[in-house]
This record gives sequence, C-alpha cells and structure tokens, in this order.
Amino acid sequence: MGFWARVTAVAAVLGTGLAVVSGAAGWGTAHRVLAAVALPPLAALAATAWVTARKQLPAALTALVLFGLAALLTGRTVHLVFASLAFAATVLVAAGAFSGSEVRQGPLRDYVTLTKPRIMSLLLLTGGAGAFVGADGLPSWSVFALMLAGLALACGGASALNHYLDRDIDKLMGSRTEQRPVASGRVPAAQALEFGLALSAFSFVLLDSLVNLPTALLALGGNLFYVLVYTRWLKRSTAQNIVIGGAAGAVPPLVGYASASGHLGWAALVMFVVVFVWTPPHFWALALMIKEHYARAGVPMLPVTRGDEETARQIVRYTVVLIAVTLAPVAFGVFGLAYALSAAVLGAIFAWYALELRRSLERVAAVRLFHYSLLYLALLFVAMAVDVSI
Repeated sequence: MGFWARVTAVAAVLGTGLAVVSGAAGWGTAHRVLAAVALPPLAALAATAWVTARKQLPAALTALVLFGLAALLTGRTVHLVFASLAFAATVLVAAGAFSGSEVRQGPLRDYVTLTKPRIMSLLLLTGGAGAFVGADGLPSWSVFALMLAGLALACGGASALNHYLDRDIDKLMGSRTEQRPVASGRVPAAQALEFGLALSAFSFVLLDSLVNLPTALLALGGNLFYVLVYTRWLKRSTAQNIVIGGAAGAVPPLVGYASASGHLGWAALVMFVVVFVWTPPHFWALALMIKEHYARAGVPMLPVTRGDEETARQIVRYTVVLIAVTLAPVAFGVFGLAYALSAAVLGAIFAWYALELRRSLERVAAVRLFHYSLLYLALLFVAMAVDVSI
C-alpha cells in the first residue's frame, strides 16, 4: 500500500478506536458522531485493499462488515463486542499497510524492519488484552500505555537479535529473507546486535521502574526464551522447534496481565495456553507455504522432515486442541457469554480452514489458513478484553 493508503489506515484505526472507547464510556451523541466519522476511511481502506493489496482484503472486509453490524444491532453489549472486533481487524490491516515491501528502503526503515512491526502489532494486541483481563475491566490508562511501550521495546529487541542470529540462514532462504537488513549487509551485524540489546535493556528498565518488577521479569524472560532457546537452539535442531518455542509468543498476555494486577492468575494461564497451542498450526501453515526455503537453509521444520500430509494432519489435531482450550475457560467461569460466542464462531472457521488444508494439501489452502490464523488470534483476544469489560 502507498502513502495515502497508510494515511487512510491510520484514520480508520483512530476512528474505530475512538468509536469503541466512546461507546464503552456511554458518550451518546459523541459516540454516534465518531462512529459516523470512522465509516468512510474504513470503507476506503477496504476498497484500497481490493485494488492494491489483496492479502489485506479479508481483514479489511471483516472490519467493514463487523463495524456495519455494530451499527445495526441493538443492545449495548452486542454493539460493543462487534465494534471492538472491527477495531482489531482494522489494526491488522493497518499493520499490513505499513509493512509493505514497496516502501523505499533507507537506514531508518531498516532499523524499523529489524523490530518486525507487523509481528509486534499482534503481540501488543495480546498484551493489551492481558491488561484488560488482569484488571477485570478497564486498566489504568497510564500503566497500560507504559506497559505497551515496554513490551514494544522487548519485542523489538528480541526481533533485532533474531535478525542478528539468523543472518546466515536468511541468506539461504531466497527472496523472502535474503534482503533483510542484516542478511543483505545494509545494517552491519554488530550494529543489529547492539540495537537489539539496547532495546531489550531499555524495556526492562522502563517496566521495572514505571510499571512493576513482575512485568519487567516476564518481558525479559520471553525475550531470552525467544532469542536463546528458540532462535539459537530449537529452530535449527528439531522439527518440534515451534511447538516448544511457541512459549515465547505466549508471554505478552502474561506481561499485560501482570502490569494490571501485579501477579499472575488462572486467566493469565489460560491466555498463555491459548497462544501456545495456536502457534504450531499457525507456523506450520507458513512452513507449508515456504517449505523449499526452509529445506534450502537446512531448517528442520515439520513439512521438511515429515512431509505435507503429516504436517496437515498435525495442524488438524492442534486445531481440535485449540478449540477445546479456548472453550474450556467458559465452563469454569473465567470468561462469559460474549467470549464464548466469539470463541465458538472463530474456532469453527479455523477448523474449516484446517480441514480444507488436510483435504487438498494445496498451497492456497495453507495461505488461507495462515492469514486467517492471524485474524483469529486478534479477534479472540479482543473478545476476552471486551468480555471482562462489560
């Protein structure tokens, strides 16, 4: 997407976000005005995705449809749920808009790329949802903002260190990775290392001094696990790399939860397990899409070592476990009806995509599952946040 598409994406995010906040606050007329203002950029964003960025189209259309349903449906709770889901989908589209390869490269752009902003956006969303669940409603906005800043630094630092450690295999995996800043030589390896370490250190200092120590330790622990355990060891040594390594991506909800409560509870564990179980089918779908790249670099991802059919079979198995894990908290009173309905519908769609992949074993089915899995996790965690807030 180009410059004006990015401006439209920012306007859509701000518009839908303000509409959700004003609706939750019960601002009445102001809420209706903000919702009306949000609709044009949201529609323009969907149209832009249709013409120039088809990969963003499913999320853009989802956001537009959900926002329209929010306007049509009565009942404050249902209205707020659909508006919040629309906001989450809009954030994903905006993240994609700002990660396009057509943006001119330059030193600043390269350092931003080192932080993997597209991946970071989803991690921040799960961390933000964790804060809502930890506060059992609306968290302190100042603490919430500081937590997101610290978490962004931690995620960015870990990603930069990942670029540094993976620079050798990035050169072997083809066009998808060989032009990354460190692999291509645009950013010297030593500078990427220093950048990653600095962001990680600043993250700990910020969270420890301005939020609380448990939050800082959790962010640091997730950073170290991703860099040292997953990137440095598991990724190159076992086909179960992503099964175990998925624990790193499951840490942000714990960070958010601890920032609001100062400790961890059962709901935090639920959020951790959801991301942990979601990670294998998500990454195996990606691995099916670029199996040849992993094979060329000698990375033992499951499709490389066990083949497409076994990978698709494992995806279906993990999907079944994922659906069970997401619905079980409802039976124990951790989440309520709004979340239960969202988890059931989202899980059913996930299962449909997984079964379609198992049946066809076609690359296009893997692409669909991969992109939907991103939307799935975002909407599921927004549903958690909304559920505890109403």
